[in-house]
Amino acid sequence: MTELHDLTALEQAAAVRDRDVSSLELTDHYLARIDKLSETVGAFITVTADLAREQARALDDEVRRGELRSPLHGVPVPVKDLNLTAGVRTTFGSTVFAESVPEVDDHVVSLLRDAGTVLLGKTNTPEFGLPCYTENAVAPPARTPWDLERMGGGSSGGAAAAVAAGLAPVAHGNDGGGSVRIPASCCGLVGLKPSRGRVSGGPIKGDVSGLPVEGVLARTVRDAAAVLDVMAVPMAGDPFWAPPLPDGQTFLSHAELTPGRLRVGRFAAPVIAEATVHPEVLAAYEEASRLFESLGHDVEDVTLPFPPWTVPLFETVWTVLATLMPVDPAREAELQPLTRHLRARGREVDGSAFALAVIGLQVIARQVIVAASTYDVLLSPTLAQPPLPVGAIRDTTDPARDFEDNKRFTPFTALYNLTGQPAVSLPLGWTAAGLPVGMMLAGRPAGDAALLTVAAQIEAAVPWHRRRPAGW
Repeated sequence: MTELHDLTALEQAAAVRDRDVSSLELTDHYLARIDKLSETVGAFITVTADLAREQARALDDEVRRGELRSPLHGVPVPVKDLNLTAGVRTTFGSTVFAESVPEVDDHVVSLLRDAGTVLLGKTNTPEFGLPCYTENAVAPPARTPWDLERMGGGSSGGAAAAVAAGLAPVAHGNDGGGSVRIPASCCGLVGLKPSRGRVSGGPIKGDVSGLPVEGVLARTVRDAAAVLDVMAVPMAGDPFWAPPLPDGQTFLSHAELTPGRLRVGRFAAPVIAEATVHPEVLAAYEEASRLFESLGHDVEDVTLPFPPWTVPLFETVWTVLATLMPVDPAREAELQPLTRHLRARGREVDGSAFALAVIGLQVIARQVIVAASTYDVLLSPTLAQPPLPVGAIRDTTDPARDFEDNKRFTPFTALYNLTGQPAVSLPLGWTAAGLPVGMMLAGRPAGDAALLTVAAQIEAAVPWHRRRPAGW
């Protein structure tokens, strides 16, 4: 028998629209699953049950009046706990902010609400979203539902765990170095990082580096495209702008097209850190290459130009970003060891060094984009390894080693935060033990629509969303 959480987000929206199910029934279904499973997979930090039911009732009233706000009207969409939500506790994954309640929404939160989605709560994130795992002091660790001994990834680990375990149909996330795509790979999901400037970080978030963007975790490409349609509305004064789609087009409509013959550049050599790529990841990469060829695309090996100073420049910017979260100096000692380590490094960087690092990364980004300009799509593994055991990277006694192990696990993802290109992780591989292995596709700058078109073609060739973990 089909359960409500078996349906995709768009199928759920159609059921609400046709009044086969109410938004309140859908919300209650997910709240019951959250109550049963969230602690197990580490999905939520805060559950907004009363608010969710209130929103769902109001949205059902609108359906009865024939008023629909978007193709996702009535569908629950949780928000990552790094984003401000007016009147709702927002912890940033830290005990220092455990009781913080913002007075304003981030722009993306307002857009999701105005589109008629239901806020189930705030999903789990590591402290300030800094590491590639989601293990903090305010909630249980995020785990992949495919093996509860293994990590759900980070920093959108709670969002990924929620979608993969059937606690939400889709989820908002954000990505400054891979934080949507990493957990997507760990949890067997679609993880979409849009182009720089596609989704606003307003009204409060600064964007001095251009690295972080808002994204989405979903079970299908079409669901991810539908959420992007909701979120891709600029805010006046945004520092970066991606060109809008032509009138009458949507990202969802592009996910329903078929691409022509594409030139695909592939690489499996780590670019952000020296790392060994796991044999089962390489096997999935080769299988993905053959899949592209079977669909009529031309696949070629490519080497991207990364000078040896790329990583030090990126680390300079990343550690300075870690200092931007305002923390009472008297409570600094309460932060996680890795957080304190990165903030201490960031405070040692003066303004000129930071500016030169940002400029240096921009120069490298231009070189990479020019070198890749003859390719329609770039293909690589998302991660160097399948999901590791919970706690395998976190090292409270040696945070410097922790940070190095973060890089070795994720030596591919930060590339596209650097260049600003759209990128998506797709669950194209599985280990012999049944663990998901993501493959990453990147499109041309601002080419989100074309990237979604080819991702949807791949999904149609090897549909994955009906593959579900134990406990589903």
